[in-house]
Amino acid sequence: MCSALVQRRQVPKLSRLGWLMGLYAENHARLLRLFAPLDLARGLYRSQAGEGPALYFMVNERHPYTMELGLSYGLTDPVTGLPDPSASLRLYRDARQLEATHCYAGRRWQDAIGLDAPPQRILDHRLQMNTFLGKWLQYLAEQGHGVATLRRVARTVPVTGLPGGARKA
Repeated sequence: MCSALVQRRQVPKLSRLGWLMGLYAENHARLLRLFAPLDLARGLYRSQAGEGPALYFMVNERHPYTMELGLSYGLTDPVTGLPDPSASLRLYRDARQLEATHCYAGRRWQDAIGLDAPPQRILDHRLQMNTFLGKWLQYLAEQGHGVATLRRVARTVPVTGLPGGARKA
């Protein structure tokens, strides 16, 4: 009787930080397919797809290796007056990563995790924000938003509420 030795290889576990970096890479690919931000000049852009609310995409800053971006609907939270939902984004061109640095979906990060949160809680919150961003970008693509629906808004007025500090005049 032959006995075959079955070797079980352990699949390495992905750390929470590794998972977060994977989300950054997936979100980078989604955003590039959706809006091609590397080709956009600084400014405010509006996308209208179907009957849904207008989507605003901001190119706030362009640096040699990064871009500061914003994403929000033309809807505001009735209590705070902030665009809801909205996200501030940092695109790393060289590393091909997209990080949601701040998200507002009914409450600010300070209200969600507190001002003196331990590192594990901060990492968990970043995982939640970037998972939310990935799902939002996927939803926007399914709704028909994209390069073809993006139109530059001629004038911007500085305001503190919108990611990127601009809104349609």
